Amino acid sequence: MMSSLELLCRNAVDVISKEELGARLLSAQKENRPLRVKAGFDPSAPDIHLGHTVLLRKLREFQDLGHKVILLIGDYTAMIGDPTGQTKTRPALSRDEVEKNARTYQDQAFKILDKDPKKIEIVKNSDWFLGKDMFRVFFEKVLAQYTVDQLLAREDFDRRMKENKPITGPEFMYPLLQGYDSVRLKADVELGGTDQKFNLLVGRNLQRAFGQAPQIVMTFPLLVGLDGTQKMSKSLGNTIAVNDSAKDVFGKAMSIPDTLMSMYFNLLTGENGDEIQKQVITGKLHPRDAKVKLAKLLTESLHGKPAADKEAEEFERVFSNKENPTDAPEVHVPAALDAATLLKEVKAAPSSSEAYRLIQQGAVTLDDVKITDPKAQIKIKNGSLLKVGKKFFRKLLVKK
Repeated sequence: MMSSLELLCRNAVDVISKEELGARLLSAQKENRPLRVKAGFDPSAPDIHLGHTVLLRKLREFQDLGHKVILLIGDYTAMIGDPTGQTKTRPALSRDEVEKNARTYQDQAFKILDKDPKKIEIVKNSDWFLGKDMFRVFFEKVLAQYTVDQLLAREDFDRRMKENKPITGPEFMYPLLQGYDSVRLKADVELGGTDQKFNLLVGRNLQRAFGQAPQIVMTFPLLVGLDGTQKMSKSLGNTIAVNDSAKDVFGKAMSIPDTLMSMYFNLLTGENGDEIQKQVITGKLHPRDAKVKLAKLLTESLHGKPAADKEAEEFERVFSNKENPTDAPEVHVPAALDAATLLKEVKAAPSSSEAYRLIQQGAVTLDDVKITDPKAQIKIKNGSLLKVGKKFFRKLLVKK
């Protein structure tokens, strides 16, 4: 059985330092004092996706061990935009856009986190960055801790300078702003992705300058998105969102490349992804069965076991037993139209040429009757089932 320290360090890339974390955990236990564990999220988009839940799940582990997590909504820093990993300046967000996004974050985060007020504190960094003394504190105490060369040494800034791409003043200050969050919150531990290591260490150093015990820094891998190549990001369209329906969570999980299954099991479930991958490689477990297991676990974590079981049964019916789905998404279409236009109308094909190709390849059926002529005139009956390929189903309803 893993110790608390081993459990909390599971999947971590950096722990700075593990010895300090062990000592801090022991001290907290002796003093009957929960650690303050911080993770910050800038509400630059309205949805939290599974990439965010890597940190949320780790926060939940701290909660389950009796510690207090601090969910920091970076509403002020979101208006600047974290330059980490960026090759150019992010588009600026308005105050209204940020506040609208921030309102959705709490409810989504609570799908993972414990709501018990003793185990969670939710804060916004505008509470101090818009304070009347902030200008003086920042210039007198925070800026003095770092040189220009130190801040420019970070990899993404160095790359942009070599490519003659601009770095704005607010972007330049961003690591100091994030670091000061840790000072204000007196964090014992801060979690972040591997790309956040520089910013998290700034927080550790600033705490020393303010006479606080420096936070332990823990970084975790960046979850690769559904495309199998780039990190999960809403702007890239390769995400599974926390607010996705159970059907979408299950369906998207089944589309994850086989090469990513180990990572998803390790970072998003309590299962040992490396062991599961070994079973697949040795033939003890079929890759499809492993993926169904993963899809069920991800769906259950967001929507509960009954919903996960239902989607697994539906998948088995449709894709293994070749039966029609019982709850295909409904779409309203004109009462009469040609076959190619129908495919574009229901967004099964982005263009006429693609619609023609699908039909001519025999990939389209309407109520189990194959359509072979792209120009065929179709009269729509309410409730007809359109199938395109193996996975696209729509229940057709006539527009009124």
